[in-house]
Amino acid sequence: MIKIKFCGGAGTVTGSCFLLQFGSRQVLIDCGMFQGGKALRRRNYQDFPFDPASIDAVFLTHAHIDHSGLLPKLVRDGFRGKIHASFATVDLCRIMLPDSGYIQETEAEWENRKARRAGRSQIQPLYTVDDAQATLDYFQGVNCDEVITLFPELSFRLSNSGHILGSSLVEMWVTIGEVMKKFVFTGDLGRDRQPIICDPALIEDADFLIMESTYGQRVHEGEVEKEKMLVEIIRDTLRRGGNIVMPAFAVGRTQELLYTLNKLIDRGEIPPLPIYIDSPMAIRTTDLFMQHKECFDLPMRAAVARGESPLHFPEAYFTPTPQESRSINDITGGAMIISASGMADAGRIKHHLKHNLWRPESTVIFVGYQAEGSLGRRLLEGAEQVTLFGEEITVRARIVSLEGFSAHADRNELLNWVSKFKKTPAQVILVHGEKKALEALAAAVRKQFNTAVYIPAYMEEISLIPLEQEQEPSLELSARLKAQQILNMWEQNSAAFQAQLFSYLEEEKDLQRLLALEKRLQNVTGTLQEEREEIKETAPRIFGPATSADSLPPDTLLDDAG
Repeated sequence: MIKIKFCGGAGTVTGSCFLLQFGSRQVLIDCGMFQGGKALRRRNYQDFPFDPASIDAVFLTHAHIDHSGLLPKLVRDGFRGKIHASFATVDLCRIMLPDSGYIQETEAEWENRKARRAGRSQIQPLYTVDDAQATLDYFQGVNCDEVITLFPELSFRLSNSGHILGSSLVEMWVTIGEVMKKFVFTGDLGRDRQPIICDPALIEDADFLIMESTYGQRVHEGEVEKEKMLVEIIRDTLRRGGNIVMPAFAVGRTQELLYTLNKLIDRGEIPPLPIYIDSPMAIRTTDLFMQHKECFDLPMRAAVARGESPLHFPEAYFTPTPQESRSINDITGGAMIISASGMADAGRIKHHLKHNLWRPESTVIFVGYQAEGSLGRRLLEGAEQVTLFGEEITVRARIVSLEGFSAHADRNELLNWVSKFKKTPAQVILVHGEKKALEALAAAVRKQFNTAVYIPAYMEEISLIPLEQEQEPSLELSARLKAQQILNMWEQNSAAFQAQLFSYLEEEKDLQRLLALEKRLQNVTGTLQEEREEIKETAPRIFGPATSADSLPPDTLLDDAG
């Protein structure tokens, strides 16, 4: 039996964690932290839905915290296998995981100071710096494009996913008895022609493709268009005498911005304004980039061969110390500030937002995905006031989103990547997306490739290949696919009818027409009651006792409370 359980990254973008079970083996693909609103973040503190000590191995697609951030908790709770990742990812995690541990300790201490004053019980950090340091001992660097047999039942290969430095696609060949199936996990899939790093590798075939869908309903700006927009925003803000504040992920996004800004200054499209990189992690990561030239694309390799350093130039000021960071807040205009975190929920960026959000001459530019519930998402959705460090801040700054700088493939790029398979995957499973993005991409994949597409729920477990079957997906998976199609059909038809009914009732003033409509709806209701009795015979559980709140799983109650 081969099973996959979606312990994160299902129905939401963050918290990537997939449990693959085959025979007596259990492996994880990613073990990431949930980010966004309180209900999501609380999931980080729940027990794992598996015994960490029983996990044979972890395969890490890349170093971003929403894919790697719960590894210290996994090790602390008993995992003793190896964490397989590219060498660049291993080096990035040596920076990011201890930093995350420091954040967990700092946030717990901040909460505990409030708790002590209020007489409440204190909390423990999610994990500590020491937990993160201990986790690094379990990492195993892997050469990309090399097929490795880890167990008799499992071989794997990491290939470049084009998302950030060291990010990988994971190909897995799983054998149970006489049956071998190939799984491909995209992690986060990058974009073609993204600066610095190589484009995503092409995959020839897969039985099961587990693919991200963060931007499954959107198309990014083109390379030229996004640069023109950035130039316009910078020039406009400088004319108004304000600062440009950019919340940016320390790994990947900050380095791409440096590369692009250096190019725009060299071409004279923007003035040589001071650009402050105010994130210790981003500073260390920028230095680390130059140690992994094997990840560079041809233009970046050519620049390095000429003795150039596209990530270090005279206008870029790196501010590692708290004192240097605080001094930036004395600058009232004419500067660009790039700081983490990318969703504006933690780190030094919150200080810079506090000093600039209330100023109408300043601009805040978001250049990456903003999770539901995050400060960045609230600002993009038009929040007029936000609370920072206990102070209410009125939002008067210009708020802009430049999705063209996203390191995630958009809808068209995802479809184009799948089109390069020599043999279309028999089953596509969509993860890492919000509901609308998942449904839009699912419809596009079905239409273009005529293949089965499934959207799993959080904590859902699917039996894929029973031992006694040869090549076909399990009856359980087929049933789940059909159930989802029925639900989609019912929701679409009922929603369309209800919308038309509401519109009609709001506008109709003729009493006789309303009485006639009432009679027709009563007839429809009677027909439905008759159908209900017949459906009872084939699906009796539909009409069973209602589920009480007491019987809901803990995470459902948690989400409702959040």
